[in-house]
Amino acid sequence: MKKWVLLRRFSQFVFFTLFIYILWATAYPLKGFLPAETFFKIDPLIMFFTSISERIVLPGISFSFCMLLLTLVFGRFFCGWVCPLGSTIDFIGSLKRKKPDKDNLTDRKLNKIKYFVLAIIGLFALLGIQLAWVFDPMVIMARFVSFNFIHSGVIFIFFLAVCGTALLIKRFWCRALCPLGALYSLLARFSLLRRTVEDCKECKRCKSECRMGAIKDDLSYVKAECILCMDCLYNCPENATKFGWPVFNENVRIRNDDSKGDISRRNFIFLLTSSFLLFGFRNRGKGLGRRRSVIRPPAALKEDEFINRCIRCGNCIRACVTNGLQPVIFQSGLEGIWTPQLVPEIGYCEYNCNLCGDVCPTGAIRRLSLKEKQNVKLGLAKIDRSICIAWAENKQCIVCEEHCPLPDKAIKVKKERVGNITALRPLVDERLCIGCGICQNKCPVRPVRAIKVFPDNFVLPKSF
Repeated sequence: MKKWVLLRRFSQFVFFTLFIYILWATAYPLKGFLPAETFFKIDPLIMFFTSISERIVLPGISFSFCMLLLTLVFGRFFCGWVCPLGSTIDFIGSLKRKKPDKDNLTDRKLNKIKYFVLAIIGLFALLGIQLAWVFDPMVIMARFVSFNFIHSGVIFIFFLAVCGTALLIKRFWCRALCPLGALYSLLARFSLLRRTVEDCKECKRCKSECRMGAIKDDLSYVKAECILCMDCLYNCPENATKFGWPVFNENVRIRNDDSKGDISRRNFIFLLTSSFLLFGFRNRGKGLGRRRSVIRPPAALKEDEFINRCIRCGNCIRACVTNGLQPVIFQSGLEGIWTPQLVPEIGYCEYNCNLCGDVCPTGAIRRLSLKEKQNVKLGLAKIDRSICIAWAENKQCIVCEEHCPLPDKAIKVKKERVGNITALRPLVDERLCIGCGICQNKCPVRPVRAIKVFPDNFVLPKSF
């Protein structure tokens, strides 16, 4: 039965490699043979709860429905055979010296936590607040793989915390906290594929080796927790364990198949009822329009919508050719953490690039043609004349005007006679400026740039 374990490991390797390849290919120009949003489109946690919180149907949500249908047939195959974070956790867990007594914790209460995490995400989604991104394994993995973020160290520590739990308890994240796993578990208990046992000698090796704690002391198993790792097949000395479709075969006997899972019907009904009651009290302030405190990517939705629909996957940041898109920490409030902003000191919005909209999996950044994107206004450039070389020192400097990418130049040059010289003064044409930030990026004045791009409706400092 070792072939099934090898096949599962091969599947994990293939999907992990594909995931890393897609992230690597999410750069200018897009060169991958798979869309940048592939893994997010097959993620029902992201697609469903973002749709619920925004009261829309996201494009590509049908792929997530397909994953749920496959779960009804095979069970939690995604967790054991596909999930790149699960594969990473398995690898890290394999580095630990085996301690069967400690690894084999099967505390049913521990397994219940993930259902309450899922319920909280669902409740907030009905209130109009999307929190799926916080615990989604695809998002966690995608953020970690990118190292060009300002705060990549914080993201790396969070990733280590998630994966490091495997050194304490096998697949702790998957068993106790993962809401995507909880969603699959709710369906897996009804799956057609089942574990069957015949002529068992009760050596309990399957129980001691089960990475999900799905096999109980009486050797029954919790189908909702089984991720089809096939370790029980490999470790059974009598070859008594099999997987099949007993519903189609009357001769196959199921041994103590405990399919009730870890969340009671009463708790599930309570959570479901609470969700519908809270539906009427959802965020009524949504859509009133929040003032932007940071510069968002081109074609980003209105601030409230953008913050809610963005899943913080980092696709737009990876695709940004100048590395100008960076994650927000607290500049946009706690609810805006890790959403993308343009930081002109690091990089500007390339005039001939529209990739951020192409790679966004939820439409938080709209997909626009290059011509449409070139007319989108990100903000407005302002010149601080008190430190500008051309204005304050009467020296020749028109770097901002030279780099302005617009055909008609949003920065004009005004000639003024100052003593015996003719000074060239840069002026921003507010009608033409799109706030791309290249002027701020190229400005030679340090440490504070003499020209700066501000978001729309931003309260300007007095010096401007």
